[in-house]
Amino acid sequence: MARVLVYAEARDGELRPVASEAVTAGGDLAEQLGGSVDVFLLGPPGMAQRAADLGRYGADRIFVAEDPAFSSYAADAGVRFCEYLVGREAYDAVIFPASAQGKDLAPRTAARLDRGLATEVVSVGVDGGRPVATRPMFAGKAVATVAFAELPALISVRPNVFRPRERPADGSVQVVEIASEPAAQRVTGIETGDREALDVSEANIVVSGGRGMKDPENWSVLEDLVEALGDDATLGASRAVVDAGWRPHSEQVGQTGKVVSPSLYFAVGISGAIQHLAGMRTAKTIVAINRDADAPIFSVADYGLVGDLFEVVPALAAELRRVRAGG
Repeated sequence: MARVLVYAEARDGELRPVASEAVTAGGDLAEQLGGSVDVFLLGPPGMAQRAADLGRYGADRIFVAEDPAFSSYAADAGVRFCEYLVGREAYDAVIFPASAQGKDLAPRTAARLDRGLATEVVSVGVDGGRPVATRPMFAGKAVATVAFAELPALISVRPNVFRPRERPADGSVQVVEIASEPAAQRVTGIETGDREALDVSEANIVVSGGRGMKDPENWSVLEDLVEALGDDATLGASRAVVDAGWRPHSEQVGQTGKVVSPSLYFAVGISGAIQHLAGMRTAKTIVAINRDADAPIFSVADYGLVGDLFEVVPALAAELRRVRAGG
């Protein structure tokens, strides 16, 4: 029987939203292959109990390695864990989220297993009984269907593309001993910004600002819109404002920043350079606000507002609050 293995990301002993997305992607592929889904993850003692929830999204078996050292991301242990499972079972594919962790772990694993890796995948399928993956290329100008010469096929899936879908499975949990050996590279700490916010690559709604904001002090205009949109929204930024030091790199959307696929993307005061478009053109709905009617961003926008953002955005935030309040 065909099997698909999925890496479920956890941080500080809690499952990340991308975990259920990756399991959903694994379920989609396993369904087409006529097989089952196994999941592996690392975490501190007690992680196994929380990991059982992944059975809701189609995980038949869940392998968990527990150790206090796994409270933080442990790359070497993750690779050894995956290598152990692949050596024990015949897997057709191994799926990772294309998150910060996944972008580090997937290529390490590919090198160890000597297998090809398809990154930033937006759909999975089967051709001739073998896995295939679809991914954007050339800054999103083309879409390629990738086949794999050898199995298991290694795939990293773009966050916010495979919406979590419940397909209850056994979800049996097995704790596996993976030694927390001293690593050549280890995480010593994680620094977060002053404002607790969703990661821009995981948020369902992203409000990004560009040079048109004129000054970093004006970001309160976008923060007000994010607040009006609710808990699913977060801030993003173009490369130009990040390079200028206006916003942190963690918010950068684009080819050299983060690739996002939210349900709703606001591009405010962003002209639409190809570098930025490469990072957000797969958003489900794009709203552009710019005073330049000829700005390239309007070529990819579903809705465009030509006007002064300092008038449009506050009015939009006020209207959203009125609607949400039932006014």
